[in-house]
Amino acid sequence: MTTFDQGEGPRPLRRLAPAKVNLSLAVTGRRADGYHLLDSLVVFADLGETLEARAAEDLTLAVTGPRSGGVPTDGRNLVLKAAALLRERRDVRTGAALSLRKALPHGGGVGGGSSDAAAALALLARLWGVEPLSPKEALILGADVPVCMAAPGPQRMRGVGDEVAPLAALPRAALWIVAPPLHLSTPAVFAERARIGTAGPGAMPPAGADLSDLAVWLRAEERNHLAEAAYSLAPELRDVRAVLEGTDALAVGLSGSGAAHWALCREGGASLARLREAHPEWIVLGGPILTPDAPLDA
Repeated sequence: MTTFDQGEGPRPLRRLAPAKVNLSLAVTGRRADGYHLLDSLVVFADLGETLEARAAEDLTLAVTGPRSGGVPTDGRNLVLKAAALLRERRDVRTGAALSLRKALPHGGGVGGGSSDAAAALALLARLWGVEPLSPKEALILGADVPVCMAAPGPQRMRGVGDEVAPLAALPRAALWIVAPPLHLSTPAVFAERARIGTAGPGAMPPAGADLSDLAVWLRAEERNHLAEAAYSLAPELRDVRAVLEGTDALAVGLSGSGAAHWALCREGGASLARLREAHPEWIVLGGPILTPDAPLDA
């Protein structure tokens, strides 16, 4: 039975676009066409952005929320790029009214735009009654989009983002995302990495690791091959990391090529919540790591 809001028509379809966190990110090589080859342990946290979709004649996007400032609502936005791609590939002739609540830091390396695009593809396939795009079809939207389409469980992402395989659920834990008010350019970070020369094979934590074992593995060496490049371009990020390493976090790292750090904690890490008061200029968000069976649709 269809449910209606008073005076507003059918309720919109709604989906969480969860934060994507690279607990590890190895740069394993580079193809002849210039694309970098990666090997990454990706998890998703129960925090992020919310996308809604209603049936409409035209395709439109409204953006609200605490991080909505400066976010385009035209064809530059990945949500509308994803919608346009799905319409083209599935010969859809109708539109949709999309509403996105932005909560993740821009350029933070936590997959805000890619996760939004993945949510749009899932919602609109349902709304329009068409076959969803495959990860291969969606890769043109960005290297992180296929892995975000595989949310909510942990994934191993390899190649140029085109090789995604599910992993067993990780131990119960909380993830905090902490980002100062700065933006890092992904091309600039990769260029700096090439200058520094950090590269090598990827690795995954031992199978069946408990939370303590996982934390030990994450701390054993720098698991993000882009971290030194990011710190070189933005030395103030080292100060953020130092603060996080002084908390009750079990492990700390930089996510992707952005300015956001992650902190792995036992559920209920109170000292990280207090960072909001100590550093009001930082974005501080926390939530549990999502399990493979966690619902994303609301």
